[in-house]
Amino acid sequence: MKIKVLAVSTVAFCLLTVSSIATVQAASQDSVTVYSARKEHLIQPLFKAFTKDTGIKVEYLTGKGNALIERLKLEGKNTPADMFMTVDAGNLWYAGSQDLFQSVQTDTIKNNIPAHLRDPQGLWTGLSVRARTIVYSTKRVDPADLSTYADLSLPKWQNRLCLRTSRKIYTKSLVAAVIYNHGKDAAGEIISGWVNNLAATPNAKDSQVMQAILSGQCDAGLVNTYYFGRLIEKNPDAALKLFWANQDTTGVHVNISGAGVTKHASNATGAIALLEWLSSAKAQTIYGALNKEYPANQNVDSDPVVSAWGAFKQDKMNLSQAGILQAEAVKLMQIKGYR
Repeated sequence: MKIKVLAVSTVAFCLLTVSSIATVQAASQDSVTVYSARKEHLIQPLFKAFTKDTGIKVEYLTGKGNALIERLKLEGKNTPADMFMTVDAGNLWYAGSQDLFQSVQTDTIKNNIPAHLRDPQGLWTGLSVRARTIVYSTKRVDPADLSTYADLSLPKWQNRLCLRTSRKIYTKSLVAAVIYNHGKDAAGEIISGWVNNLAATPNAKDSQVMQAILSGQCDAGLVNTYYFGRLIEKNPDAALKLFWANQDTTGVHVNISGAGVTKHASNATGAIALLEWLSSAKAQTIYGALNKEYPANQNVDSDPVVSAWGAFKQDKMNLSQAGILQAEAVKLMQIKGYR
C-alpha cells in the first residue's frame, strides 16, 4: 500500500485525515509509515531496498512540506506517521520546534552522520547534503576573481549577479549562515551589496539563475549543486562551472534533506531502524545517485558525476542554526531590500 498526496491543502486535511488514519493504522508493526516532502521518485527506490534488506514494509504519503507539518500537528496523537522526511534544515528545525519529533541518538546514527548535520537534541538527522555555492560563466568570469559569498557584494560584481528570491527556504538558510558566521551588522552589509549588484529581479528557481547566466543576463550566481548536475546532464557543454566558496574561511554553505521519528510514532522501533538504514553506506550511495546530492555519511564516496566537481571544505555550522536564525534572516533581507 502506498498513499500519495501531491498537494495537501488546509481544507483537505479534514477530508483526508480520518480516512487515511483508518487505512494506515491497519498496518502492522512490520511496516513503517512515512510522511515525505521528498518526491516519490527520490524515496521509492530507498524504501524498496530497505524492505528487501529488512522485511519491513514502508507505507508513504508525499506532499508539500509545510502542509505535511500542519497535518502532523492536526493529527496529534492519532497520526499514522512514524517518520517525517523533508528538505532543508530550516524546515526540519521548524518541525522540531512544533514538538513533532522524538529524540533519537543511536550509536549507529552518531557514527554515520557528522554532528553538524544532526539536531543537537537528536530530533532529526541529515540524510543527504546539498552544497549552495557559486556558479559562474566560463566565458565572462576568471575563477581567480572568485573567493567568498561576501566577495559577491563588492562593487566589481555590479550588474553581474543573479540570485534566487529571498522567499525560498534555501536562501533563508544561506543568509542565516551568513549571520552566524559574520554577525548581524556585517551580514547586513553583505546582503546590501548583493542587492546592489543584481543584474535582474531575483529568480524563483536555481535553474532560472543558471539560464540567466547562460543567456548573458548576468555572470555569476548562487545555486544548490544538484541543480547544476541536472543542467549539465542535459547540456554537458554548457558554459558554466561551480566555484567552491569560502575555502580559506568557513567553508561552503551546506544544507540537507533529512528525517526524524515522529513524537507519536506507533512503530518507533521500525522508524529508528529505517533512519539508521538510511544513514548506511548502501542507502547513502543510492541517495547520491538519485539526485546528484552528496552523502551525509562522509565515509561514502559521492556519485561519479558529483565527484568530478572536486572536493571542498564544508561549513561546520550546526544546521539547527538555519532554523534558529531564520526569522532574523528574513527580517534582515526585508530591511536590505532583498526580495
